[in-house]
Amino acid sequence: MTVQAPGAVLLAPSPTDFAKYDTMYYIKGAAAGGICCSITHGALTPVDVVKTRVQLDPVKYNSGLIGGFRTIIAEEGAMALTTGLGATAAGYFIQGWFKFGGVEYFKIKAVKSLGEEAAWEKKNQIYIGAAAGAEFIADLFLCPLEAVRIRSVSDPEFCDGLADGFAKMAKAEGIGGFYAGLGPILAKQIPYTCAKFLVQGTAADSIYVSMGKTPAEVSSSTNLGISLLSGVIAGVASAIISHPADTLLSKVNKKGAGGEGSMASRLINIAKEIGFVKLCTVGLVPRCVMIGTLTAGQFGIFDTVMGALGASKFHFHNPNA
Repeated sequence: MTVQAPGAVLLAPSPTDFAKYDTMYYIKGAAAGGICCSITHGALTPVDVVKTRVQLDPVKYNSGLIGGFRTIIAEEGAMALTTGLGATAAGYFIQGWFKFGGVEYFKIKAVKSLGEEAAWEKKNQIYIGAAAGAEFIADLFLCPLEAVRIRSVSDPEFCDGLADGFAKMAKAEGIGGFYAGLGPILAKQIPYTCAKFLVQGTAADSIYVSMGKTPAEVSSSTNLGISLLSGVIAGVASAIISHPADTLLSKVNKKGAGGEGSMASRLINIAKEIGFVKLCTVGLVPRCVMIGTLTAGQFGIFDTVMGALGASKFHFHNPNA
């Protein structure tokens, strides 16, 4: 609340300077998003390989994350854990570019359109809308690379690399093969991203409020710590929400899964075969470990890269505080 001193003129709170949120700002945000997603997803490729194998063959890989590592290394060698690394790094750079850059774009445009006071009151809706719109665009670019990655993980003999995998899928299945999993990937990624940005933003805001500080009033190391902690919280929450769709995505990209027919009928068949409980729980622990770690890393790297590029992420604030 603004306090008026005796004889002083009451001044309105200073509005945000939106001039600094120009095209270059969004490019920096997109670049930081691409870098953070590529690094974190690429680094966790071994965990993702084990998670995908558990989802595809829970009978064989029934001894958890550590047991899955041991089984794959014993049967195929340690290099098998890097299967799909190229597709993962490339795919998630592109996805991160549009996701993080898109969230910043939609978020700031919404605040400018609504005004800061109304935006503060509706910040949860803005987080969700910005995340959903950005993720939809990002998934159109991610889906083909994710299809190649899952196919190579489920069938190590399928291809010798990203380019080879693209060529073989294009020849055998056409463009439809690359987008066979678009429905499940949207069903997985959109709720995941909405939860990720909403929970992380809410958690970070709550931490700053509990400290009685704004991001500009604390050190860079404190901001980084808050990004990492809120990222872990957001990662676990979003992993749980999106896990059933993630399992379906892994299954539907396996050759012959779900039988013949439309994508919807195949997904229904797979869901019936697995059962609701297993759909929600098989592979969940390794996925929580993976998503919690990479989400924390993403927000930490994003903020660090943005700072290195001379920019800082837009934060909601109460203009009347």
